[in-house]
Amino acid sequence: MPSPKPHAELRLERFLPYRLSVLSNRVSQDIARLYSARFNLSITEWRVMAVLGHERGLSANTVAERTAMDKVAVSRAVSALMGKKFLNRQTDPTDARRSSLALSAKGYAVFDQIVPLALAYERKILAHLAPEAQNTLLAILNTLEAAELAEKLGAE
Repeated sequence: MPSPKPHAELRLERFLPYRLSVLSNRVSQDIARLYSARFNLSITEWRVMAVLGHERGLSANTVAERTAMDKVAVSRAVSALMGKKFLNRQTDPTDARRSSLALSAKGYAVFDQIVPLALAYERKILAHLAPEAQNTLLAILNTLEAAELAEKLGAE
């Protein structure tokens, strides 16, 4: 009987995209514990708020691009945030199909409570790295993000 043809091998626990995804999910879930019960926010809702807390007047599509989230998920989060009165939407007077989003006063009140919690979590996790390693990590992330963007643009 002939020996079976060997299959390609992939050790998932060593595969960088998988490891980054798992770590990202774990960190996101840890941070979500800080705000989900207290403010009744999902991870997606918080990410929308975080983007708009930094830059107001963005469209939902731009928020989706900035967060690398699915447009449908962003749309649902925007609807939920509108229902909670955390967001304001302004329709473009020249094109009724376009609108811009901004945190409301109520949204900023929540945002201003969550940001210190999120930054404290970041400091706690980064404290496991020496300052030089923190700088190296940020440089590596910047390089990988630029490489991913270049790959995406090259594929288009």
